[in-house]
Amino acid sequence: MDRPLRVAVVGAGPSGLYAADALLSQENVPLTVDVIDRLPTPFGLVRYGVAPDHLSIRSVRDKLDGIFERPGIRFLGNVEVGKDLTWTQMEHYYDAVILAYGASRDRELGIPGEDLPGSIAATDLVNWYTGHPDMPPDAFTELLAGSHSVAVIGVGNVAVDVTRVLSKCANEIEHTDMPEHVFAALRGSGVREVHLIGRRGPAQANWTTKELRELGELEECGIVVDEGAQVDDPASMTAIASDKATARNVAVIEEWLARPPTSHPRMIHVHFRSRPVEIRGTGRVQEIVLERTTIDEEGRASGTGDLHAIPVDVVVRSVGYRGLPLEGLPFDADRHVIPNVEGRVMDGSDVRHGLYVTGWIKRGPSGIIGTNKKCAVQTVSAVLADASEGLLDRANDPDPESVMIALAHVDVVDHEGWRRIDAAERSLGERAGRDRTTLHDRSDLIAASR
Repeated sequence: MDRPLRVAVVGAGPSGLYAADALLSQENVPLTVDVIDRLPTPFGLVRYGVAPDHLSIRSVRDKLDGIFERPGIRFLGNVEVGKDLTWTQMEHYYDAVILAYGASRDRELGIPGEDLPGSIAATDLVNWYTGHPDMPPDAFTELLAGSHSVAVIGVGNVAVDVTRVLSKCANEIEHTDMPEHVFAALRGSGVREVHLIGRRGPAQANWTTKELRELGELEECGIVVDEGAQVDDPASMTAIASDKATARNVAVIEEWLARPPTSHPRMIHVHFRSRPVEIRGTGRVQEIVLERTTIDEEGRASGTGDLHAIPVDVVVRSVGYRGLPLEGLPFDADRHVIPNVEGRVMDGSDVRHGLYVTGWIKRGPSGIIGTNKKCAVQTVSAVLADASEGLLDRANDPDPESVMIALAHVDVVDHEGWRRIDAAERSLGERAGRDRTTLHDRSDLIAASR
């Protein structure tokens, strides 16, 4: 190869940065990498998905930030591929493109009443309390202030995070990096009951033990398991016997069941073997109708016809993420991923050489942050193999500066710009006695980057 390979990574979350790191860690194929993100800040779900009170997990961004110190990498933030850079331009400037833009939207429940005011997506609520630029600062202020009871549908870690954040008292969140408008809204929240609802039993839940256990350790909030906690069916007993993590989770639930009744200013009610079938209300959410379920030998839930309603003011659906298609690219609408074989994008039975995927848009929303590293390594191996075999169409204009000329109309945030944002957030947090306070407004982020 007579010049370094030019690679673009679209998405600056863990999957994209792990891909950039894998590309730059090898020495067989000389290359440079541009990491492009539509947001002014890097780190994706580590910044805008991990709950702010989980400081140890959020600290992963410091390790990811170190990847930008490698020679041959650039960060191009506040750049939207398909808008600020067209796909024709991407092919003009880059030899290979790795799509790592994740799965940013929620899955819907698909039940009557889901479109009522007060029925919201966990993705939107999480984006709001983490300070995502796409969420207006007052998006949930009025809703929380006027609500007493919330139903959270789902038994994964996002559902647990939402339940915990809504159930904590003010002094339990004051140390976090939430934006100031979020602190104000949570202090003024009227929420006193959260119902955490899962359609199957404790042995089929997807949460991790540490996050689950935290729900029973809140300062001013009690927890009670209202229904469906039995694990005497064959599927549950097999899961407990064969998986240590499942056994630990069930042990946490059993400890909650053994607690004597107590009185607290706030309460979390856990409902297993209950699936939502309807959201009811006149003008807004007023109750959710649940159907009790039974679990078969394969661990699948089916309805029993036994219905009951819970009065709630808000329903938060947290039943998974889904990826979105990009215009002109193949997309699997059933799995909500871009079809691929080991990271190579497939258009029917044909390989789209030069186009690759990694992370959730490759495999679906599964695994933990570290899972993305192995996923990225597999995709990068495909890129390097294709480059070595001469299968990549060469870019017409691989000059790195040509991209910047094409983006002259955009307020591009480079890595130094991110460093300035980082410093501004740390300074803002220091004034309030915190490590950081997140800037949420895009214009404020751009201004800080300058």
